[in-house]
Amino acid sequence: MPLTSIAAHFDGEQVRLDESVNIRPNTRLLVTILEDGDSDREDFLALAAAAFADSYGDGEVEYTEADLK
Repeated sequence: MPLTSIAAHFDGEQVRLDESVNIRPNTRLLVTILEDGDSDREDFLALAAAAFADSYGDGEVEYTEADLK
């Protein structure tokens, strides 16, 4: 079986899958815990969004087919 990622959450008592999926009994699972409020991740996403906005801002040069080599 190929690796499949499925969103899930912990309700305080059990891990609950956020999507319906057929899993056979005793299927091995790998659980990754994603911490809320990961400041490094938030900083990275903010920086990436700013860089993306700069890349497509009003000052961006418009290239034409004549510019292609």
